[in-house]
Amino acid sequence: MATIALDHVRKRYPNGLEAVREFSLDIADGEFVVLVGPSGCGKSTTLRLVAGLEDLTGGTIRIGDRVVNDVHPKDRDIAMVFQNYALYPHMSVRENMSFALKLRGVARDEIKARVLKAAQSLGIEDLLDRKPRQLSGGQRQRVAVGRAIVREPKAFLFDEPLSNLDAKLRVTTRAELKALHQRLRTTTIYVTHDQEEAMTLGDRIVVMADGIIQQAGPPLEVYRKPVNRFVASFIGMPPMNLIEGTLAREGDTVMFVEGAGDAGGKPCKLAFPGGRGAALSDALGRPVVLGLRPQMLRPASAESPTTIHVPISVVEPLGDLIDVFGSTPGHARLVARVNAGDATAALRPGAEVLLDADMAHAHVFEPGPFGRSIR
Repeated sequence: MATIALDHVRKRYPNGLEAVREFSLDIADGEFVVLVGPSGCGKSTTLRLVAGLEDLTGGTIRIGDRVVNDVHPKDRDIAMVFQNYALYPHMSVRENMSFALKLRGVARDEIKARVLKAAQSLGIEDLLDRKPRQLSGGQRQRVAVGRAIVREPKAFLFDEPLSNLDAKLRVTTRAELKALHQRLRTTTIYVTHDQEEAMTLGDRIVVMADGIIQQAGPPLEVYRKPVNRFVASFIGMPPMNLIEGTLAREGDTVMFVEGAGDAGGKPCKLAFPGGRGAALSDALGRPVVLGLRPQMLRPASAESPTTIHVPISVVEPLGDLIDVFGSTPGHARLVARVNAGDATAALRPGAEVLLDADMAHAHVFEPGPFGRSIR
């Protein structure tokens, strides 16, 4: 195992595209770090830079105590698992897993022992004599992981390894990967565009956009305290509701005002509790974006300073939860995730529901796609 350090890493392609910009990150020995972001954000390019499959434009990469900028990929002592698994179709599972060890001249008995140990840890010991075409997608994924494990590398690099699996298998395989890491404690960098994978797998997640780290931290910290509007909207499912408006004071209360009226002609206003409002006093009169997670909205029985009238467009039952889609009086998209036990016959398309917002935990951002959090 080893630490991995990226210091001001950059990657610019000949056409001028800067895929990774000033990327700096220290990964501890045995840590599981997930790079997450939308397609084109630079996460896979960053992984390929660590692996040595792409040449650096600038910056430094260290694996352990060694700078690996000019080190060949095979000499970096890392193992990579690709999205398409890249198994040799003419080889058995046993041969696929042992091939890299044979190339390195490892003794036959040691190869046999390593392959069997890895296969047992992954539950594929009964598949060792099969060819890849005889395996399911989940089994092929395990073989690809096993091929990486037998090398006993300093670090694992995973490039969206679950994206080819169906939804149910992704959940079970994700749990298997997490359990495997807890047993091996090998330093791991994992790339995904799926924020749910990132939240459940990582000791730390790194949210990227436009080749830049937007925020890095423990999953729940990033979820609860997003540093900007992009992170807030990307992390969390369903995505955070974002409503544009201004902050105003009415008496001793700080209000968020969307600036539009509902069907009854009443302005859309939501009051912050005292302490939360006081912290926002410097932003009074300025354009802001209010962020409310769907879980912060609950059906209400009576109007209050924190309720809003929402016409319902779509209702999605999810078992014990229900997603209710609608819009604010100013026509901003709004979704509430409510407990099925709180649902009533009124929660139907075409009806109007009164929702209470948890303004004590609401987020406020500066305008713009990457507007900073106002705290």
